Order: sequence, then structure tokens, then C-alpha cells
Amino acid sequence: MSKRDYYEVLGVERGADKKDIKKKYRSLANKYHPDKNPNDADALEKFKEIAEAYEVLSSDEKREMYDRFGHEGVNGQAGGHGGAGGFGDIFGDVFGDIFGGAGGGSRSRRGSDLRYTLELTLEQAVWGCDEKIRIPTLVDCKKCDGSGAKPGTKPITCQTCQGAGQVRMSQGFFSVQQTCPQCHGSGQIIADPCNACHGQGRTQEYKTLSVKIPAGVDTGDRIRLSGEGEAGGPGAPAGDLFVQVSVKRHAIFERDGANLHCDVPISFTTAALGGEIDVPTLDGRVRLKVTPECQTGKLFRLRGKGVKPVRGGAVGDLICRVVVETPVKLTEKQKELLRELEQEMNNGGDHSHSPKQKSWFDGVKNFFDDIKK
Repeated sequence: MSKRDYYEVLGVERGADKKDIKKKYRSLANKYHPDKNPNDADALEKFKEIAEAYEVLSSDEKREMYDRFGHEGVNGQAGGHGGAGGFGDIFGDVFGDIFGGAGGGSRSRRGSDLRYTLELTLEQAVWGCDEKIRIPTLVDCKKCDGSGAKPGTKPITCQTCQGAGQVRMSQGFFSVQQTCPQCHGSGQIIADPCNACHGQGRTQEYKTLSVKIPAGVDTGDRIRLSGEGEAGGPGAPAGDLFVQVSVKRHAIFERDGANLHCDVPISFTTAALGGEIDVPTLDGRVRLKVTPECQTGKLFRLRGKGVKPVRGGAVGDLICRVVVETPVKLTEKQKELLRELEQEMNNGGDHSHSPKQKSWFDGVKNFFDDIKK
């Protein structure tokens, strides 16, 4: 909904504490509440915007994510998306003594969404794979089947709200609904709680899931497992599990979208005379023809040896960057041969064998000549 800065929406400093945030929220929410502004669409939108900002800034976890990543850090969490409740839940929590929540009936909440970061090798990400993950989560209590009541007993209808989950009250010119203070909106009372879950209807345990990773995923991609998040309240659906992909650094290849890049070292001789070398790809070795007089930085493109993107499109390429390797640990004879070669190439001041070097030195000379002028 809102893309304005949440601190600006509530009119508080970024370092404001929870007490100041709640106080400012109460004031603004009271001002723009729909019951005070009937048939006022602008007031309703401001009320929703204020509630969305408070939902994020009143939660330590969401506020930390918002401070670090902005709205992207809390997408799917504010404004009633992805988690439990929306602006009505927040407003009801703060104004429980004056106003009711938005909506009627039982307020059993959908389970929270969960996120799991899954590390993959480049090969797994490119070709796809099946992975098993083990996650902690809240599940329906097996002993009471999620009811929260001791086996052999059942929750009873709340006598305060007659099972509606809300009660109506009047205060001044207001006549509004309020979450039932006896059953907290569930419409039921657990007289004899289950001793395994203590009446919560949920217990924490680890579960193992099989995740099918499609070919072509990359760091940042998410796979949604519907209903595999935390269990909801009685009668409410479970949340979802989002598996976030993180691709490990590869020893040879670097990925850039659909393309792969790698450095290919070649010898001084191969660079000067040309030749063929073996180049690794993700599906085997290929022979690469190196042209004579090849310089460091020259790029060779191997078509179709990259990645097929998970969202479709053409297979990318493998781009090889040549790096000419200087010989090391030379014997005296090898050193002497190189000196003879250098002398032969520079015989008579011939610099045609090193055009870049000559051009560079000419540029340096011209630079200092200009300074002298």
C-alpha cells in the first residue's frame, strides 16, 4: 500500500522508542478512524497507511528489516500480507478498550510464513536438483489434534460473546465492536487445556521437506512451498515456506545472468604462435582455437555453453578471457634463450613486435615534452 517512509507517516524520528511510536499511532489512528470519518475515502486510506507503518515499526524484527532494506525488506509482511492479520489486528491491539478490530467473527489467525536459505553449488543451480531441508516450525499438536483441549474434552462456546469472537460496546457517540476480552476473539474457551501444548494447539518440532530445485535458478530466487510454514490457529490455514536460493562461489566460473565467464591462462608461446587448448565447461571439455599474437584480455565466446534461465529464454554463452602467463622458475639456459629472442626482436630498433609498448612509451614521451613547454 504505502510507499512513503514509515517514520514520516507516523511523524516520528528514526530513533524513536516503542512508547513514542505507539503514542503517535494512537493519536493519528483516533483522528482518522473510519467511525469518526464515515464515507471519507481519504481518511480511510490514511488510516490504513498509519496502521501499516505501525505494524512494521512496532515489531523489532520488522523494524530492523525495514531500517536495513526499506520497503523491500518487509514486502509481504505489512498491510495484512503473508502473515497474521492486517491493520485491523494492530488497531484492535492498541485500542482494545475503545474500538474493535476490523471484521467480525472468529479471529483464528493464519500461520506465519517461514524463510529458509538454501545454499547450492553452481552446477546444482544450473542443472536443477532435489534437496532435502530440515526446518523448525510450529505444527498442530498431535495429542489434541490442534484443538488445544485435553483429549476427551472439547473447547466450549464463550458465554461472553456467545461464540462470535467480538462484543459490542458503546462509549460516547461510538457504538463499535471489540474483540472479546474473555476468549480473545476465538469464540471458544478451553476449560481443560492439553498438557502437551498447554492449550495453544501447536507445538514446535523439526520437519524434513523435499524441495525440487528447477534448472537455471540463481541467487535471490525464491521457491514457495504452500502450507509448509507455521500452523495457524484453530481452523486457520498454515503459512507458507519460502526457500531462498544462494549460489556458492565457483572455483572456475562466474555467472552473469545467462552467461558464464572464466579466465583461461595460456603460455607465452601459445599466445605468440597460436594453438589449441582445452577449456572446461559445465558439461565437459571443449577445444578452443587460440589465434596467433593473442593478448591478455582477449575474449572468446563459446555459444550455448552458458545457462538456460529458469524463467525461460535462450541458453547463454561461456565467455573465456585469455590471460597470458609469464614463465616462472626458468633455468639459466631458458633465460639465455629469452634474452637472445629479445635481442633478435629489437635488432635495429625494430618495435613492430610490441606495438602497444611502443605506443605507450611514445605517449609518455609526449606527456613530458608538453610539460617542458
